[in-house]
Amino acid sequence: MSSGRVSRHARVRTAAAAAAVCALSATLLAPRAAAADTPPYSETYRPQFHFTPEKNWMNDPNGLVYYKGEYHLFYQYNPDGNAWGDMSWGHAVSTDLVHWQQLPLALPHDDREMVFSGSAVVDEENTTGFGTRKNPPMVAVYTSHSKTTGIQSQALAYSTDRGRTWTKYQGNPVIDIGSRDFRDPKVQWYEPTRSWLMTVSLSAEHKVRFYSSKNLKDWTRLSEFGPAGATGGVWECPDLFPLAVDGDTNNIKWVLVVNINPGGIAGGSAAQYFIGDFDGTKFTADDNGAYTPPAGTVVQDFEGTGFGAWTATGSAFGPGPAAGTLEGQQTVSGFDGRGLANSFHSGDATTGTLTSPSFTVTSPYLNFEIGGGRHPHQSGKLLADFDGGTYAGWTTTGDAFGPAPATGTLPGQQQVSGFQGGGLVNTFLGGDATTGTLTSPEFTVDKRYVNFLIGGGDHPADSPGPTALELLVDGEVVRSATGKDAEALETASWNIQDLAGKKARIRVVDGNTGGWGHINADQIVLSDTRARPGAQETAVNLIVDGQVVRTATGSDSEILDRASFDTRPYLGKEARIQLVDMNTGGWGHILADQFTAADAPALSALQRAGWADYGKDYYAAVSWENAPGGKRYMIGWMSNWDYAGAVPTSPWRGAQSIPRQMALRTVDGRVRLTSKPVSSVKSLRQASPATATAGIVTNTSKALAGPAADGETLDIEAAFSLKDAERFGLKVRTGAAGEETVIGYDTTAQELYVDRTRSGAVDFDGTFPGVQSAPLRAVNGKIKLRILVDRSSVEVFGGSGEAVITDQIFPDPAAQGVQVFAENGSVQLDKATVWHLDSAHR
Repeated sequence: MSSGRVSRHARVRTAAAAAAVCALSATLLAPRAAAADTPPYSETYRPQFHFTPEKNWMNDPNGLVYYKGEYHLFYQYNPDGNAWGDMSWGHAVSTDLVHWQQLPLALPHDDREMVFSGSAVVDEENTTGFGTRKNPPMVAVYTSHSKTTGIQSQALAYSTDRGRTWTKYQGNPVIDIGSRDFRDPKVQWYEPTRSWLMTVSLSAEHKVRFYSSKNLKDWTRLSEFGPAGATGGVWECPDLFPLAVDGDTNNIKWVLVVNINPGGIAGGSAAQYFIGDFDGTKFTADDNGAYTPPAGTVVQDFEGTGFGAWTATGSAFGPGPAAGTLEGQQTVSGFDGRGLANSFHSGDATTGTLTSPSFTVTSPYLNFEIGGGRHPHQSGKLLADFDGGTYAGWTTTGDAFGPAPATGTLPGQQQVSGFQGGGLVNTFLGGDATTGTLTSPEFTVDKRYVNFLIGGGDHPADSPGPTALELLVDGEVVRSATGKDAEALETASWNIQDLAGKKARIRVVDGNTGGWGHINADQIVLSDTRARPGAQETAVNLIVDGQVVRTATGSDSEILDRASFDTRPYLGKEARIQLVDMNTGGWGHILADQFTAADAPALSALQRAGWADYGKDYYAAVSWENAPGGKRYMIGWMSNWDYAGAVPTSPWRGAQSIPRQMALRTVDGRVRLTSKPVSSVKSLRQASPATATAGIVTNTSKALAGPAADGETLDIEAAFSLKDAERFGLKVRTGAAGEETVIGYDTTAQELYVDRTRSGAVDFDGTFPGVQSAPLRAVNGKIKLRILVDRSSVEVFGGSGEAVITDQIFPDPAAQGVQVFAENGSVQLDKATVWHLDSAHR
């Protein structure tokens, strides 16, 4: 049966020891990590204008409130170490949301509870009786997580000295429903009913619940909202607030922010939002979630009794389409008609592929429905997949390899598993008695890793009778790997960064005629990402010229969602669709249906949802109460639960985003939540910015404004006029060894993107490198960008703030270049101004 979802807090708690080990490993493995005696706030990756604690772990922002000239920032904090655990509330204050003063621990954990996320209010009318009208109390409303039962309930603490010292309420908890997934209360004063309003998460149910109280102690349940929008992970850290649309105070809408993990738009953690109305009791979203995909020509709908001309390998997909849910599986939904492809046959333990016949791409999009496991394809340059019926330029010696790749298990052999597609190298031809070699054509090392699948005998390359996969440079064996005396192929990887630019070959060697005297190999790929052992895919892939050019996965859900491949670059080419299930762990299966060639893309629930930020590193986003002038400022934890415990920082781990001023604007006919950096960031700007010369940029990447623009803490404003370039933009933190963080615009897709695959240290987690994108349309043929660059982050604001991407980066300190680029055509650089920013640390 598929593995169920686990709440973020429970998952992290059970993995606390592992996270500590990962944290230590990441620190030890990062050659640029700061030395132990480095002065505070001067470490290699230490942000200079984003809040970080001096030491130890930090995650969600909490208790955001403005009182007596101070913005209060509380946050999830481990006072005892640099990994998640012993959650307490740290505390800092600021007068301008940029310069922060770290204060002593506010709400510590104790033997009974950890202090999880929540909010804070100023009880001006002393409804609680914790203070007086002249000296109203500041009240924190937090989730008490029981260390013994795991039950999560809502509790109070109060302060009468501007948040410097705190007392926990003796009557805690104030709300307890006996749940382990009931957390993160956001409380505000709701003037129309003269009462307190709480928005709190029923995280595993993908719901938020609203409560009302006259005194913060006694609460009445009002209503619930959800499930809606993106539901691929738990819902956490909700927020609810009103904003004027386009500045019109006669047109007020309410914004409900619901952070989700995993299942965000860029993978892992993210901040989702809904726009609608709140009547004092319930929230009603403007978008009811209804969606009709574009019409098109059905390629495969799995409505027959068999797969037709599609070919299956392995046993995962069974003899034909499934009629829905299979034995032992959670309920499958979201598919069309009676049938679908479902690789849960006999459970997650089975593997296999399902491949379409070759077809000519004639439509710009291939739309489909997908569900099942989230185990992505490992992208890269395919050196060999052994699926074409020949060795395709590889040369053989001896008789072990035969005239062509094997299609699976050979006569007399135990069951072979774990290979992908329809072919593999298998030297059991004629049994273990045969020997020989198989050598690739020469190639240039232009990626960081060689990833591959390997099985068979464990006879190293330097033994008298090897069964090994080898990497040859100048005729010498520089890397080698073997099987584990097993027929199951497993994922393996070589780090080849030290061989960049060299000419190399892959050689498969079978020199052994004894027991396990053979080797199995498949899917040899050059990649910038290390393949993770055991992380074998469950994916739908589009294959053109033997390469996977488009790929998609499920979201660890039995609910199928819409998906689309942009096939415009492959019009007129021959292609195949391949469903791959190579995973035997939890959620080790794939679901697919309704492949349709269409003129417009189908949009997934993720794409249809509203996102406060499209990057990988903006989570637990919540806003300040009582901000002067009725402004709404929001901040998010600048990390992602996918890799938060492994980022290469020490002695701290965790940063907050730049605070942002939020607004509702009509963009392309739809009301959107937009954001811009808080205006006080400009106070950090040094005099005499670097200014680029306006002009045409064609098929090049060059320095933006010479050395004057280079730096590690920058505030950049740029504007471009579209011409015929396919992609254009800026590259920051460029340097030796090809390091760069690319901030670009794709004119075909009409998307802003950040590519951090070569941004520095990226190999501490397989989900870290990648490209994040956000929809952004040009206005009057122009694209405007605001970019904040810190020592370990980039925050990109596109257009009027409707497209925002926040990503951590960990570049070499010497990588400080700034470049402008254009690809496949020209773009007009209208202007670009680069300010160096002073450190905000006092």
